[in-house]
Amino acid sequence: MEIRTLKPEEFDAAMELGEYAFQYKMTAEAKEKARKRFKPENTWGMFDEEGRLSAKLGLLNVDIFVNGKKMPMSGVAGVATWPEYRRQGLVKQLLTHSLQVMNESGKLISMLHPFSFAFYRKFGWEMFSDFIKYVISTEKLPAKQVTEGTVRRGVTDISVLNRVYEAYASRYNGMMVRDEDRWKHAILNDEEDQTAVYYDSAGEPQGFLLYKVQKQEMQVYEFIYLTEEARQALWTFIGNHDSMIKQTVLDHMPVDDGLTYMLADPRITQEIVPFGMARIVNVPGFIEAYAFQSDGKEQAWTVQIQDPYAPWNEGKWKIALSPEGTAAVTAADPSEPVQLSLDIQTLTTMMLGYKRPGELLNMGRLAGEPEAVAYLERVIPLGRTFLLDFF
Repeated sequence: MEIRTLKPEEFDAAMELGEYAFQYKMTAEAKEKARKRFKPENTWGMFDEEGRLSAKLGLLNVDIFVNGKKMPMSGVAGVATWPEYRRQGLVKQLLTHSLQVMNESGKLISMLHPFSFAFYRKFGWEMFSDFIKYVISTEKLPAKQVTEGTVRRGVTDISVLNRVYEAYASRYNGMMVRDEDRWKHAILNDEEDQTAVYYDSAGEPQGFLLYKVQKQEMQVYEFIYLTEEARQALWTFIGNHDSMIKQTVLDHMPVDDGLTYMLADPRITQEIVPFGMARIVNVPGFIEAYAFQSDGKEQAWTVQIQDPYAPWNEGKWKIALSPEGTAAVTAADPSEPVQLSLDIQTLTTMMLGYKRPGELLNMGRLAGEPEAVAYLERVIPLGRTFLLDFF
């Protein structure tokens, strides 16, 4: 077996495998559009002795927000194997190789959408985000409010939408940075979808909806707001469809959005869905790029990391934190006592803020001195995780 990136002329082989594995069929028009956007250098394949594509995965290289800062991320997508090659460890080899590629190219973290959480946990990825789905009958929608701004439908100016999106996304750990290509081909690519942007009294965009109305239902795919006024205005806009719809489905909202608390009758249908997994690719690089919460003191501690599929992370590390919250990571002396011990999955979910150090200690996922755990509680920000994009 050979691992290598695909060639441009191998697009059809990759598409054939993807269609078979994920049980879909692209139209000729959609396939030609995909061919033009195909980046063979970001698709890795396993080829048998006769040169046939046996398994593949794609890497999506974008930045994500972590504690308000952009970090280089590589997303794993389109993992597929022909059935006659399954149970032979091909995906394991591809994932291991892709981690090496990510590390060598300077990516600090990786994310994916799993078919199986248990499968990807074996290779160091861990769940880090959920979303909540609401179904609200029209009579239970939030009360309409009068605001000073204006809602404008049909806004397709990507610069306007992205300005609001980035301000919102930077509040959450794990949200992707969207470039123009992603907006055009992954977000605004359905002709039936509509947008509505709220502008405040000064003419500044402060929120938007991406939605569709059909068969007496409003389906909201993105509900983005920067101010409480924008939130109220967008809910009022939804409520103004009351003569057209029987219910509203908010397909993808942060679990901490607090909607039910603000409803007169909070007994609506809700579903919390685990959505994304992440794993730190390079421990020293990630920690040194991380924005810790400063407590005004200099501190150092020794951490033992287990990460068998990324051996450059394995071992004992000394993390020194400045009074300003900047970290320096060096290999620890073998004789130094270990103050904290954890695997890469636990480190990832803790640093992103999905689980707190104390929680992980109680779960048995983190081992260490109580003083070191208490220090982590102080210096790791109370981050919120959310992932809106699918890839």
